[in-house]
Amino acid sequence: MRINNQVRTTHPGVAHGNLGQLIRSDIEAWAHPPEDMATQPVGTGPGELFPWGSAASGETMFLRVPKGASEAWSVFVHESDEGEFLEYAMSFGDWMPAYVRGEDVGVCLRNFAPEGPFFQSIG
Repeated sequence: MRINNQVRTTHPGVAHGNLGQLIRSDIEAWAHPPEDMATQPVGTGPGELFPWGSAASGETMFLRVPKGASEAWSVFVHESDEGEFLEYAMSFGDWMPAYVRGEDVGVCLRNFAPEGPFFQSIG
């Protein structure tokens, strides 16, 4: 699905593609970053960043898997221009509405949804 013609994410309820393969492919791609890029552990294990989406403006979004049951999830955004990871200490359920409201969460929507938020199925 695409949100505001910018943020793109996949989900298992589409007729095409294989979500598991896409996730494995993304994790593998992030396992070998260029030498000049800041790194974070990417994967599905505790403390690793789990890729869930990308933006038309070049950002990649991740969820940080908690290291323990008492630790909260957080959202990381890799900014392609700066080559760094920014952490947003909030759940996906808090991050997405903040993005749609136009708050600073690492992905700017004003150029992509000037008339307000919208959703578009790409399946």
